[in-house]
Amino acid sequence: MAGTVTTTTTELSDSRVRLDVEVASDAVEREVQSAAQALGRDLKISGFRKGHVPPQVVMQRVGREAVLDEAVRRALPNWYEEALNDARLNTVGDPRVNLGDLPDRGSPFAFSIEVGVRPPAKLGEYKGLEVGRREPEVSGEDVNEEIERMRESLASLETVEREAQNGDFIVIDFVGRIDDEPFEGGEARGYLLELGSGRFIPGFEDQLAGVKAGDERDVKVTFPEDYGAEQVAGKEAVFSVTVKEVKEKRLPELDDDFAGEAGGFDSLDELRKDIESKLHQAEDRVIEQEFRQAAVDAAVENAKVDLPHELVHAKAHEMWHETAHRLQHQGVNPQQYLQLVGKTEEDLVTEAEPEAEQALKREAVLAAIVEDANIEVSDEEAYEALREVAERGAQNVDEDALKRSFERAKDEGRDDVLREDIAMRKAVDLLVESAKPIPAGQAEAREKLWTPEKEAEEKSSKLWTPGS
Repeated sequence: MAGTVTTTTTELSDSRVRLDVEVASDAVEREVQSAAQALGRDLKISGFRKGHVPPQVVMQRVGREAVLDEAVRRALPNWYEEALNDARLNTVGDPRVNLGDLPDRGSPFAFSIEVGVRPPAKLGEYKGLEVGRREPEVSGEDVNEEIERMRESLASLETVEREAQNGDFIVIDFVGRIDDEPFEGGEARGYLLELGSGRFIPGFEDQLAGVKAGDERDVKVTFPEDYGAEQVAGKEAVFSVTVKEVKEKRLPELDDDFAGEAGGFDSLDELRKDIESKLHQAEDRVIEQEFRQAAVDAAVENAKVDLPHELVHAKAHEMWHETAHRLQHQGVNPQQYLQLVGKTEEDLVTEAEPEAEQALKREAVLAAIVEDANIEVSDEEAYEALREVAERGAQNVDEDALKRSFERAKDEGRDDVLREDIAMRKAVDLLVESAKPIPAGQAEAREKLWTPEKEAEEKSSKLWTPGS
């Protein structure tokens, strides 16, 4: 709810600020009542049905201070977000939150936040910069690779009466045992396994080379120490395998019939031309993204941004948390990923510092360009961007509900992040539209060109250490 908090910002050293926050007394009381209701759903008190204990009875039973403590714990994340919106801060890294004393009835609640913020940039020249842009290259080999991928997708499996070779598929039944005891997940019937794919336990496929339909073999393997199922990780197992069939993968002939089946074309030549055209389009999109980033980096090169090492490290941590979130979304445990690459979280964070530093510089420079060029975002632009996000997440968007949501976000100041994102994209557009493309090779040569200024910069950077 708008107006819940008031904030005062104090700038500290090294791109950090302290935000003193005061939560209005009526907002505190609302949270106390909400916390009491939540606690009341789990309390068993004689004379009241479970889940229907009134808030005042809850506070009499557990004490106002305990309820207030629960209320603050529950509401603090929302108060924190509202405080950042109120102060219009672009934070970097995790905050340090210092809670004040719990307030008396009718008094506001105070707490403070110390957090890193995006530093300002001192702009240099940013319009009309020469920026390297490479030409699209699609070779005949690229087209052939795509055709082979299409052939693979249309391949058929045909049963053969011979020994299995690498690349063949075998249909097997198997039962796995550890210490002569079957284990969960160690049995299957009619399992289709491609020899040489490396998708099974290491060593399993190798021991089935040369099998024929009807063969029976005992396959001895050791599960990897980091195997997903902990009950079998690192243990030796014996699989009793029965081969039911050997199947050979057969690719379709490269002819006009294949062109018709693969893409509805009359000839193989038409298919090749279509593939080449689509590869060119995909390459053009990649080149455009590269050029946009190169234009931003050219503006960064001309700007000055002071970045304390602590801030860069905090940004690198943010980047790891984003990566971990993506891994989880893809069904990968971040800790197992760390084991797989043989590194700690801190190792990856430290390695990401150069990338984090450049990311911070880009953000700072784009924000400065937004201000310098007086870039504004209209309500129509902000609403259309919100609509695009909504359409990506749902098939049918309720236009009226979306408009109400947008108006609430405006009233409560929650549209700032959306507007800044649009403004920065418009800043990139400005850089790209004014940039002068030059051959990528020429741009690379210029970067390597020695100048007295570059030598002085390199010498000074070698003298600098974090915290100096």
